[in-house]
Amino acid sequence: MDKIEVIGVMSGTSLDGLDLCHVIFDLKNLSDFKIANSISISYNSNILEKLHNIVERESEEINNIDIVYGTFIGESINKFISDFNLKNINLISSHGHTVFHQPEMGITLQIGNGEIINKMTGIKTVNNFRAQDLSLKGQGAPLVPIGDKILFSKFKYCLNLGGFINLSIKSDNQITAYDICPLNTVLNFYSKKMGYEYDKNGILSSRGKINIDLFNELNSISFYFKKNPKSLGIEFVIDKIFPLIDSYKISEEEILATFVKHAAFQISKNINDSEKVLLSGGGTYNNNLVDILRNEYNINIFIPNKQIIDFKEALIFALLGVLRIQNKTNCLKSVTGAEKDHSSGDIYF
Repeated sequence: MDKIEVIGVMSGTSLDGLDLCHVIFDLKNLSDFKIANSISISYNSNILEKLHNIVERESEEINNIDIVYGTFIGESINKFISDFNLKNINLISSHGHTVFHQPEMGITLQIGNGEIINKMTGIKTVNNFRAQDLSLKGQGAPLVPIGDKILFSKFKYCLNLGGFINLSIKSDNQITAYDICPLNTVLNFYSKKMGYEYDKNGILSSRGKINIDLFNELNSISFYFKKNPKSLGIEFVIDKIFPLIDSYKISEEEILATFVKHAAFQISKNINDSEKVLLSGGGTYNNNLVDILRNEYNINIFIPNKQIIDFKEALIFALLGVLRIQNKTNCLKSVTGAEKDHSSGDIYF
């Protein structure tokens, strides 16, 4: 077999839906790939209700939601296969949805039951990519950098603007990566308070005035002074970001403007040359954020095609699954801080 066809599955922390990405890889050269089909499926009200504030639920309820969500993923994949008349899918590689991620306590959990997905589709399935890394004393995140290294090698910097902002940096055949700060987990929350699903094109944040006191307090949060490797979970937003923001009695537009400026500032602290920066993730469409990065911080932004913007993470998880079934490294110690490079993920036949 010279090629392998994979469906990569990704759900972000911002709850904007389930991404499915049909990728064809050349097995002799995995950097040679084609995104053949892709779709983003909005969550119905039942799934949204179950995922919302899932971190606060009891373990038995989380187990039940794992089954419900795994069934939803299986149904979504079967419909995707049917709608696009896909005949040769060899593998499903699913990140799942993160319930909590607390590496300092050795805990991470992604739901979306892999066994159910496998049984519903009849296709070999890989999931649960993070847990093994924690057992090897790593952060369990970020996992995308191996994909940045293999698929996007010409870019020194790969910056994903999703629920959280993650940065990969390549230098001297080494790659380091880490989470910088939250983004859409915060922006979407306060946009919804204004009656919008999200800050489309950054228009809402562009109207607001930056609150300097809040900006300075956000930048003083201790996480930003920790050494790498480091990663973030939704708990950080709930415990640190929301209480701080809500202690200021200011408008949502001011909050959005201030937080976008904060995110841009944190990004600028981590990019200190004129090399091109590949953007991806929903935040790429936030023109206000991109303008601040370009015009105020002189960052050399490169915006790829829409498929890469929207489906880069699902694409890379497809790659992680291929590496896993080949028993090749898909988790880098230089990125997560684990004791060794390793091949991570549970396989269901």
